[in-house]
Amino acid sequence: MAVDEGVAPAAKADEEGTLHRLKPNAVGLLGVVFMAIATAAPITAMTGNVPFMVSSGNGVGAPASYLVAMVVLAIFSVGFTSMAKHITSTGAFYGFISYGLGRTVGLAAGLLATFAYVVFEPALIGIFSTFATTTLGDQTGVHVPWWVFALVMLAINATGTWFGVSVAEKLLVALLATEVTVLAAMAVSVALHGGGPHGFTLAPVNPVNAFRGTSAGLGLFFAFWSWVGFESTAMYGEESRDPKRIIPRATMISVLGVGVFYVFVSWMAITGNGEAEAVKAASSANPLALFFDPTEHYVGHWAVVVMQWLMITGSLACGMAFHNCAARYMYALGREGVLPALKNTVGRTHARHRSPHIAGLVQTVVSGVLIAAFWIAGKDPYTGTYVLLAILGTMAILLVQAVCSFAVLVYFRSHHPESRHWFRTTAAPLAGGVAMLAVVVLLASNMGVAAGPESGSLVLKATPWLVALVAAVGVGYAQYLKRTSPERYALLGRTVLEETKER
Repeated sequence: MAVDEGVAPAAKADEEGTLHRLKPNAVGLLGVVFMAIATAAPITAMTGNVPFMVSSGNGVGAPASYLVAMVVLAIFSVGFTSMAKHITSTGAFYGFISYGLGRTVGLAAGLLATFAYVVFEPALIGIFSTFATTTLGDQTGVHVPWWVFALVMLAINATGTWFGVSVAEKLLVALLATEVTVLAAMAVSVALHGGGPHGFTLAPVNPVNAFRGTSAGLGLFFAFWSWVGFESTAMYGEESRDPKRIIPRATMISVLGVGVFYVFVSWMAITGNGEAEAVKAASSANPLALFFDPTEHYVGHWAVVVMQWLMITGSLACGMAFHNCAARYMYALGREGVLPALKNTVGRTHARHRSPHIAGLVQTVVSGVLIAAFWIAGKDPYTGTYVLLAILGTMAILLVQAVCSFAVLVYFRSHHPESRHWFRTTAAPLAGGVAMLAVVVLLASNMGVAAGPESGSLVLKATPWLVALVAAVGVGYAQYLKRTSPERYALLGRTVLEETKER
């Protein structure tokens, strides 16, 4: 292990002489891209978010919201990838912010990011279980309780992390490819037929329309929400081939690739229905008709059936990707000995697979406990568990993204003069940070509407306070370490592999 600026290095081995690091060269560019895109869950983002955006957000301007979000996130990524070219750390935001804004802010951000990914997995388990129960009942008449599917997803996620990133990559590639294909089939079919009943319309992609409608702020928030997890590319740096080149490329490919796909698919879904008909379908008792109707008309009923099943596998892929993210953040905090007991538990890797297996098991247990708690509280797995935990995690991760932008700005003021650039390391991170803070404001002001029937929930009301509490714990504990254990404080966010160290 190595650290920068003369700080005492992290221990190279534990008491048994075993170096606990993740498996190197386990995944290439496409693998990292697929892992990142899987966290965005394209089919869940489209079928879950777009109908709500059209009915209650900015109406037919929903695709324009994705266009605006893509531009903002691309600007954010310019600074993010500039940092990734110099620092490779499984802790991603934790490491970047520690180098840029110091160890105290870094630990607070690391705990917030960990917290976000920890709650994202049970959120996705909730929507996966709902899709599975509903689809199986509709298409076979067989009713299976949702909690059975929750247990299945917990087991699959735990298994994938145990055997390492290469196994998870193969599963995610297969799942992601199928969901992208069926959405693309609908969109391309509409385009090849010359648009919908009224032909093509450019109104949905007119950027002005992103700021119009019943609640433009809500529509824009849901657009940004659809990308959550794209930054996970940095977490796989230590396991990728040539991370200084792969991670920046994978990040930009994820942001722009997902963005173009979202804009095109949502535009064709609205065009395929017709503008007025699209709003009507999205506002109906079956909002999925926004996608199902043009799919059935232009592709065939078989594609609708396939799409329903792929909504299940898409949410599974997303949950699996978030499970991997949470495990790697726990591992990053654990191997640095943030708490001594963590170093030889979640900070260990599997002797054969070199995976964060213990951290993965801990994440599985935490997810199981949260699912059980929401079940005991009588929460619906979709409107309760998924929505509430997704909002909670999104607020935490958006704050971390904003802080990361400012960390990039500060970092390059005192490091690597050869890499400084007026746009890449100054204007882009500044603009990205301000824009991310604006998205946090959008979330805070639209939380009640986004939560729907759970708008009065205690969990929703506590969301800003829970996020603040996690950040405060990070700041407080970092200051405690600084006073009582300077050698452990010196390692916060600084543990990177020798061959990929900060340079």
